Amino acid sequence: MFNSKYEIEENYQVFPGHYLMAFKSLDIARTALPGQFLHIRCYQGTEPILRRPLSIHSINKEKNLVYILYRVCGRGTGLLSGMKAGEMLDVLGPLGNGFTMPKNDEKIVLMGGGIGAAPLFFLLEEIKTHFDKRIDKVSVFLGAANSDLIVGKEKINKMGFSGYYATDDGSSGFKGTVIDLFETIWTEGSPDRIYACGPSPMFRSLAEAADKNARIEVSVEEHMGCGLGVCLSCVCKVAGPGTSTENAHICVDGPVFDLRKIIF
Repeated sequence: MFNSKYEIEENYQVFPGHYLMAFKSLDIARTALPGQFLHIRCYQGTEPILRRPLSIHSINKEKNLVYILYRVCGRGTGLLSGMKAGEMLDVLGPLGNGFTMPKNDEKIVLMGGGIGAAPLFFLLEEIKTHFDKRIDKVSVFLGAANSDLIVGKEKINKMGFSGYYATDDGSSGFKGTVIDLFETIWTEGSPDRIYACGPSPMFRSLAEAADKNARIEVSVEEHMGCGLGVCLSCVCKVAGPGTSTENAHICVDGPVFDLRKIIF
């Protein structure tokens, strides 16, 4: 984990209300794992005082560039969207536990809903690097409200993965949810491993739709205070020994969890 200021290389709007930022950091680029997140101060001063947790979207290891893809949804991210290339960004991270890398003989599905799909692309980069000859076993399912909000379709095609897309209004691909699309496409057999990012209702539907033998890891979204497991603002319930339940800190025990262990 590092806490330092890094120079912003670029920060621009990629589609309405959504921005892509890149900053240069040798430390983070060389140590971060897919699924981990960064705790970012969104302003040069002290207001707003709390950092914002943002997932790592992509990493260019040759240039030591770290990318975050974020949606403007409040004052903090609004201020972040106004930062310019050349300014210094205060970053704490990488934080949390990431995804378990798949075995090269596994059939894999990655599934994302809206901006929640952002951290899947770092995982896709690592899968392509380590399992390039097996990418035919990888399928990517993305859903969004409309075609303008589907994340990274061009990148998925360029990387050579099979992409399937769903929109609520039917403006692109399948009309319906990404879970509906998954059930429509995956009618025979079962993936060995599923990675998912998105809102909690999507996870509940996925738990019902997926084969019970599939290994499912999900990246949980939650507001955070400290990002270090001290403030107790991002607690969720998980299954403990026997029939017991336990409190888990999303920031330090997650944000990636075994879906079967989360209690909604």
